[in-house]
Amino acid sequence: MRVWVTGASGFIGSAVIRELVENGHQASGLVRSAEAAERLEASGARAVRGSIEQTDLLRKEAGEADAVVHTAFYHKFSHAGLSAKLRIMLGGSPARIPARFMQTAIETDRRAIEAMGTALSRRSGALTIAMPTMTLSPGLLATEDAAGDVSSVGGGRVVSEKTLLALADRGVRASLVRLPPIVYGAGDSGGLLPSLIAIAKKKGTAAYVGEGLNRWSSVHRLDAARLFRMAVEQAEAGTKLHAAAEEGMAFKEIAENISRHANLPLKRLESAEADAYFGWLSAFAAADNPVSSALTRQRLGWEPTERDLRQEMERGHYFSK
Repeated sequence: MRVWVTGASGFIGSAVIRELVENGHQASGLVRSAEAAERLEASGARAVRGSIEQTDLLRKEAGEADAVVHTAFYHKFSHAGLSAKLRIMLGGSPARIPARFMQTAIETDRRAIEAMGTALSRRSGALTIAMPTMTLSPGLLATEDAAGDVSSVGGGRVVSEKTLLALADRGVRASLVRLPPIVYGAGDSGGLLPSLIAIAKKKGTAAYVGEGLNRWSSVHRLDAARLFRMAVEQAEAGTKLHAAAEEGMAFKEIAENISRHANLPLKRLESAEADAYFGWLSAFAAADNPVSSALTRQRLGWEPTERDLRQEMERGHYFSK
């Protein structure tokens, strides 16, 4: 199959490219820089420089592909184009800049999905997108058939899920892969786990909120990449999949691991202290997000085979920086 991947130089997207190439697919990917293009070409895929803001480019590439894997998202202000940056910075009160950034990122994502889906609908192609499990209702063991919850901590992105699933009615073999809060593995520098470690080192203590019993699930990037490839090959229209290697680890245990490996004291925080310690991560740090992948394993035969999160943290590379 000819498969087009957005975010092809990212932590997850680059693993998806590798998985596709190694399994005989003709992969091509969207990258922002010449350096990223060179790395992508060296991996055996075709590189296209551009941005997910360029919907004409997305329609063109998707229209020439059999399938699309969409992993790109504006996680940083630097990812946005100049016009978007100006709207974010100058579009109102400075206090609203973070909210305007997220609104812009979500709308850019929705437009990208719509553009690529429109192109694929003409050929009944496949479109698989990445979606965080933090879009699901907190406190409940989330199954694949659960719908995104706009009131969840990641609820703003539910509009992208709805946009994708609507494409199934237009002839697109649309599916989504929900990714847990921690996607780990070699090369992880911008994910939630290294972010938690960086905060702990800066504050001088590893912390959790309340009893720390809220759960975060996890998956190795290579296991996640394999599920994206399997979704492209096998998933039926409207399928929702969970790339969760385990239902969830208590946040206190994550903090304990950070404390032990980074040689930092462990601290319990009250809810009122969370914002000052975690900053932008505070809402996520207190979220209970257990996730089941039982239906994914049943439907596609996917099984995680890489090191689990505890084994990965024992290796120590997250704490050597």
